[in-house]
Amino acid sequence: MLIKIYPENPNLRELERVAEILRDGGIVIYPTDTVYGIGCDITKPKAVERIIKIKGLKLKEAKFSFICSDLSHIADYARIDNSTFKLLKRNLPGPFTFIIPGLNKVPDFFITKRKTVGIRIPNNPIPLELVRLLGNPILTTSLKDDDGVIEYTTDPELIYEKYAELVDAVIDGGYGDNIPSTIVDCTADEPVIIREGKGVLVW
Repeated sequence: MLIKIYPENPNLRELERVAEILRDGGIVIYPTDTVYGIGCDITKPKAVERIIKIKGLKLKEAKFSFICSDLSHIADYARIDNSTFKLLKRNLPGPFTFIIPGLNKVPDFFITKRKTVGIRIPNNPIPLELVRLLGNPILTTSLKDDDGVIEYTTDPELIYEKYAELVDAVIDGGYGDNIPSTIVDCTADEPVIIREGKGVLVW
């Protein structure tokens, strides 16, 4: 199912259709403020297993982040000290993934050996509204292309052609970017950028 949703003024009825798919354990491809992502409700293990299979990963190899709707939502799932909170507040919503210590509420498959989680609040109303409607964070992982040159497919219609039989819905939110998020590790005394991506971090 290809669902057109305009990021400037997302249609609530269409968003609710997608949220219902996620509630039922479905998998959705959606736009972010960087590349297109593929995800599901983080409380649906079978949906997570499907995503791992689609991406050709093993459970132990999978590194997932999840999308929260706002900073207060993050506090339910991760431990944030004052300096990290200020860093997040200066940069979110935005094209960043922050690695921070996870709390027990996070499902086991998200927690790495270091007991950390990746958090996203993208500057795109479509995934943020989906999280609000759903009431749970959405697992998110970048939709990489098999083509080593292109790396990320930006055209939602091409994405739909490729993944229509593998996922339950693709949101057409316009052309995506082909630069992923910047990843910032906030687990040590000082934050460290471990992948340069889109966006310039405000320290």
